[in-house]
Amino acid sequence: MRIFWILGFVVILVGCKTSRKASSSASNYANYQENLNPSLPLYPDYRAQMNSKSSVGSSESTGAIDDELDQLQASLISKNKSEPYFSGYSVLVYSGVDRDKAFKTRNDITMNFPDLIPEMQYQQPRYLVKIGRFVHKIEAQKSFAEVKTQFPTARIIQDRFQREDFKTQKEPNQ
Repeated sequence: MRIFWILGFVVILVGCKTSRKASSSASNYANYQENLNPSLPLYPDYRAQMNSKSSVGSSESTGAIDDELDQLQASLISKNKSEPYFSGYSVLVYSGVDRDKAFKTRNDITMNFPDLIPEMQYQQPRYLVKIGRFVHKIEAQKSFAEVKTQFPTARIIQDRFQREDFKTQKEPNQ
């Protein structure tokens, strides 16, 4: 039993022994080196490529590419004109099932904001009162700020509009 007491006392002494304080000075890390070259990506030498292009590629044109950009722009314009719809933004002032409230909202907008033209749509089962057809959201901000004073529930929404060129014309009866 005495051996257990002595052994326990030795364990306590060893466990309570103060450890040496680690020094954290910069001199300990002054000679630290680590080689990261195997893990770094390899890139081609751009100087060698530039020298080879300047000596060999003298026949290639390094001038402006305005003609190519004009052709690309013209193709994009013709593609956009061929599509019947375009995406944009409008200000949604009212959305609900109450027909009378939708008409009242449209009339209030016309009376209070004569420069804004409200458009009323019916998407079953709800009525929508919208203002404007804007290509960019920033364009809708002016109308939104004006309407927000009278209609606090107004918001800017994404919308899809039919181009003027694609609206069907009513044909006269023959």
